[in-house]
Amino acid sequence: MEFPVMSLGEYNMRPTTMLFRNLMSMDVEESIRANPLDGVVLLGGCDKTTPALLMGAASADIPAILVTGGPQLKGNWRGEELGSCTDCRRYHTELRAGSITEEQWAELQNSIVRSPGHCMVMGTASTMASMGESLGIALPGNAAIPAVDSRRAQLAEASGRQIMAAVEQDLRPSKIMTQEAFENAIRTLHALGGSTNAIIHLTAIAGRLGIELPLTLFDELSRTTPFILNLKPSGEFLMEDFFYAGGLPALLSELRPLLHMDAMTVTGRTLGENVSGTINHNPDLIRSLDEPLNSEGGLAVVYGSLAPSGAVIKPTAASPDLLTHRGRALVFDDHDDMEHRIDVPDLDVNPEDVLVMRNAGPQGGPGMPEWGFLPLPKKLLQRGIRDMVRLSDARMSGTAFGTVVVHVTPESASGSPLAAVRDGDIIELDVANRRLDLMVDEREVQRRLAEVPPQKPHFTRGYGAMYSQHVMQADKGCDFDFLRAEELG
Repeated sequence: MEFPVMSLGEYNMRPTTMLFRNLMSMDVEESIRANPLDGVVLLGGCDKTTPALLMGAASADIPAILVTGGPQLKGNWRGEELGSCTDCRRYHTELRAGSITEEQWAELQNSIVRSPGHCMVMGTASTMASMGESLGIALPGNAAIPAVDSRRAQLAEASGRQIMAAVEQDLRPSKIMTQEAFENAIRTLHALGGSTNAIIHLTAIAGRLGIELPLTLFDELSRTTPFILNLKPSGEFLMEDFFYAGGLPALLSELRPLLHMDAMTVTGRTLGENVSGTINHNPDLIRSLDEPLNSEGGLAVVYGSLAPSGAVIKPTAASPDLLTHRGRALVFDDHDDMEHRIDVPDLDVNPEDVLVMRNAGPQGGPGMPEWGFLPLPKKLLQRGIRDMVRLSDARMSGTAFGTVVVHVTPESASGSPLAAVRDGDIIELDVANRRLDLMVDEREVQRRLAEVPPQKPHFTRGYGAMYSQHVMQADKGCDFDFLRAEELG
């Protein structure tokens, strides 16, 4: 029996689909509980749908299997292979800089999305499909088969058969998505150079099962997991190439020494049994642990006076020379302020400055939109500048790139140090030592915070009011406090 739940249209919903991820998860949970179901196949695709499905299924805890829609085929423009929307962002920057024309931009847009499917880079959709497979809740191969490849339909049919076997064996999410499985997923995330959003989503899914995933664990595993997948936005290739190279099973096989290979999966076999005999057909795309792209993982967690509970950066997609940086702050109070001022000709900005945006977190956004990929000022683009240190309490798309610090926690709307930053303050970023500091005396910070007026509520009724009362911060997965398993409170 097929039945619908709320769908989250990534491009259309305002201010962000993240505002409604928890609502969809509740729809999934209650639909499972209300119907006479012995098992469920979770059909998802773009960014928030996959974690919402897994969160709801984890809470309901009957046998479940994940099937995602798959990535698009590769785009191609004037002989260059393109990936949405990493290359959309790159070329839109060139459009703003005047390096390409409106006609060329339109031609590129007509060339980049040439099939159904989600973004064909290692964005959030591809990352979360990979997380499902590495958690063991999806069949091997789910992450990378293109949406229009006949093997995607074959995978779906096999999943339909397997859910029947999972019901017979009582393979519930709680038996599959264990502490060891989440550690496997985190290591896979780092090896992939995956989306920063996965940290929030994995934390939320684990929280539904009573499993705590502190940011320190993500960073600890990053330190000991090499980055080995040469895929945009952190590398060269695209998801279609990843599939031809052997897909996630081939990458998991390369990671074998670092993973809990005895973790049970929805196949009824262990992760090690699932990837046994897998061949890596493109060692330039899927590197070995001995020849990684980077000795550490794709994501890092930084702490300091500006981010007491942590913030996240993707070093593999950043400019190496900016990973240690000291610069003066240029502050935007919110997204509207940034859009109104970023291209003003007399904006007082230099390439060494740090672009700061606040009021974009779970409460401030509201919903923590993907605003963290702040555009560079047009006046600097025209000088050839293509990256600056940028930081906010927002999220950013997994397709984005650059030296971007996101998920600054606590968010500014809660009266955190981010709310006290002023133009000209000095900010220090030191990714190697995992530091993000505001070089302002603590007493001055507290004095400034005392002057910040309380934020007016975004909602007074309905789901929005419930969201405002119960959403947790990014380091807790932005889930609702009452939806976490009792073990976590």
